[in-house]
Amino acid sequence: MASERSDVQGGDSNALALKILIAGGFGVGKTTLVGAVSEIRPLRTEEQLSEVGESVDDTEGVARKTTTTVAMDFGRITIRNGLSLYLFGTPGQDRFWFLWDELSQGALGAVVLADTRRLEDCFPAVDFFEHRRIPFVVAVNCFPGARTYGAQDVSRALDLDRGTPVVLCDARDRDSGKEVLIRLVEHAGRMYTARLLDTVG
Repeated sequence: MASERSDVQGGDSNALALKILIAGGFGVGKTTLVGAVSEIRPLRTEEQLSEVGESVDDTEGVARKTTTTVAMDFGRITIRNGLSLYLFGTPGQDRFWFLWDELSQGALGAVVLADTRRLEDCFPAVDFFEHRRIPFVVAVNCFPGARTYGAQDVSRALDLDRGTPVVLCDARDRDSGKEVLIRLVEHAGRMYTARLLDTVG
């Protein structure tokens, strides 16, 4: 489990900082989620969508999107009892996937954002974290006007391993985003505990 003592930054030596990835398809709301929950002004590496990019970026379903993340988003949130989460939003397009390996180093876990109108766009992120045994939760960003599906329906559609949480959220809402992050930390804690017990059993 990745951690960093905040006394390096002059804070409480008992505080704990954990690295979390926010992943998912193009235009699913990763930058929005990081911005909604971050207690600091988030670092963003967004660029305007260009005519050149139109030939490689599928903008179907997100026609009003005008910018895209080209490296990462970064934010920070304190959950409770000195526990801070460092949030790294990944770029969604497949041409930037080479960055995912670097960003995932030392991560406690990941949130895979999903849009039920384009559910297939989150398959690469699900596969990425499953193959690397990185704990993750799927957070369905409930866009206005999108058909509502239950967590079990989404889990079946994505063929998730049993126990992988699926939560419904609004990426624009701070409290909703915090609940997603808390679910992830709890899930990752259970997974790491189970793995530890397996090694000593």
